[in-house]
Amino acid sequence: MLIVTMWKGVGIILISEGIITISKEAIRFIIVGIINTFFYYILYLVFITGWHYVVAHVLSFLISMVGSFFLHTYFTYRTQPTLMKFIQFPVTNVVNILISTGGMYFLVELFKVNEKIAPLLATFIAIPFTFLMSRHILREKHTH
Repeated sequence: MLIVTMWKGVGIILISEGIITISKEAIRFIIVGIINTFFYYILYLVFITGWHYVVAHVLSFLISMVGSFFLHTYFTYRTQPTLMKFIQFPVTNVVNILISTGGMYFLVELFKVNEKIAPLLATFIAIPFTFLMSRHILREKHTH
């Protein structure tokens, strides 16, 4: 049996006897991520018509982050939103926006990837880090 983890103690994908199992929480995270990425990308395509691609990216990211908070709170982690979680949630996205913005910049400026495609590619790099950060903040703390 092999447990694939991104950081010590976080089992997300379990591979046993040739069968791959993904936790229900990770599946819900992926679903919310797809919905949120779609919403972000629509906003990005609207904003890029009038602003520089980095400005369009940051504005779209910030707006979609609010929806992401509520989707992850209610659906992914099945907890109640609180003001403290809402205040802490942007911390999960600091890593995401740094990785996705940096990735997008390198893709556009160095590799000449179309600026309409670059944010989607850069997003995939940031997903694992965002999952772990949001999981840490939004899940209920269990005492054993």
